[in-house]
Amino acid sequence: MSLHVARTVPRAGRAPRSSLSPSSPSGNKKTCPMHGRIAHSYQTSKSFRSGSASSASSTLNSRAGALGPANGAQQHSNLNGSNEVSRGPSGSYISDANAGPESRYETINAGPAAPSPPRDLENGAGRPKFVAVTSLEDVQAVRCAEFHPSGRFYAVGSNSKTLRICGYPKLNDLREDHQTHQPTVLFKRTKHHKGSIYCMAWTPMGDLMATGSNDKTVKLMRFNAESSNLEGQEIELTMHDGTVRDLCFIEDSSNKSSLLISGGAGDCKIYVTDCATGTPFQALSGHSGHVLSLYTWGGAMFVSGSQDKTVRFWDLRTRGCVNMVTPATAPGNRGSPVAAICVDPSGRLLVSGHEDASCVLYDIRGGRSVQCFKPHTSDVRSIRFSPSAYYLLTGGYDNKLVLTDLQGDLTTPLPSVVVAQHQDKVISGRWHPSEFSFISTGADKMATLWALPPV
Repeated sequence: MSLHVARTVPRAGRAPRSSLSPSSPSGNKKTCPMHGRIAHSYQTSKSFRSGSASSASSTLNSRAGALGPANGAQQHSNLNGSNEVSRGPSGSYISDANAGPESRYETINAGPAAPSPPRDLENGAGRPKFVAVTSLEDVQAVRCAEFHPSGRFYAVGSNSKTLRICGYPKLNDLREDHQTHQPTVLFKRTKHHKGSIYCMAWTPMGDLMATGSNDKTVKLMRFNAESSNLEGQEIELTMHDGTVRDLCFIEDSSNKSSLLISGGAGDCKIYVTDCATGTPFQALSGHSGHVLSLYTWGGAMFVSGSQDKTVRFWDLRTRGCVNMVTPATAPGNRGSPVAAICVDPSGRLLVSGHEDASCVLYDIRGGRSVQCFKPHTSDVRSIRFSPSAYYLLTGGYDNKLVLTDLQGDLTTPLPSVVVAQHQDKVISGRWHPSEFSFISTGADKMATLWALPPV
């Protein structure tokens, strides 16, 4: 289905689209290859609630495929008073709004669980041991890092204005006693911007790359994967009047071009740029505070999170905002600034990260909050689904990166475990597009690649 993007101002009185989900199906998800290797860790890990730790009541294996509370489990209500929303074994969602009384408590047999290696849980050996494979040290805080869609490269941007593109190493021989080393830097450009590099993004094809800065500009560049270099003349976009905080690309199949979405401080507008011509052609208004986070999951839809405590859903086919929510991070409160945001590949579940250390799960099609939980003790600044969408990786100003299990009933306490840590605030964390590894950046001037050694 082609994406027809509205490039002219719509007629007065035109109603916005009511659908908040992309038309394309999510497809079948494969079972995460790390499922069995992490399963035991949650038996002894802690789940953080309202700033305090509580024991996780079930393991990954017991949660997989459950469409309702397990026998004897307490049923939890979300902040809106509604009941359970669950994920089936294929990653699909079952909401009690559309389910009968029998299907709500039905358990699907997802087949035998992946075998778990024996672990010495009493000694804490059950915790997943992500190893720091490579660490890149800069002279200033490292704000952003993004994997190339092929997974062969990742780019790193810092407050020192330096842009680097590094090669992704082979992890076949990775061991728990691995000695962290410097990554292979394939491309380096100093003074890439006149200010700090705040954000970056690749097109889904990986042929274009964009960076945003507090110099109020966006730079658009062509990337040659064969030579691992940026080539041709870059395009500098100057429509923003404040720091550019986040970027994402959308493919416009009707015009066979890429569209760049960018947002930040200043006038708080979100701009849409045609990458084929380098021309901004839409300025989307709505937020009353700085735009801190942008995310797209395919099709014409994207979401934005703001300092104004709201999440807005945008549809480029209608040239405007189609919905707005203010995630409640505590009963009765007016929300907290939305510093990070992401949507799962099916387009049904949104997760927002907030400055009050909260994360909120939001059922997009049901139009309601599912659960608020606190995996951190300070601002949540980064949030991303794993490649299988079974796990959530969050990074916070408490210096930690936390892995949270999202399988089964999403209204029950979610098991979480700290899997990595920096010496200062964590600013971003990004999964490899196909492997169970991730890269994190922080105020400790480091960009570190983490991975699990083979069993």
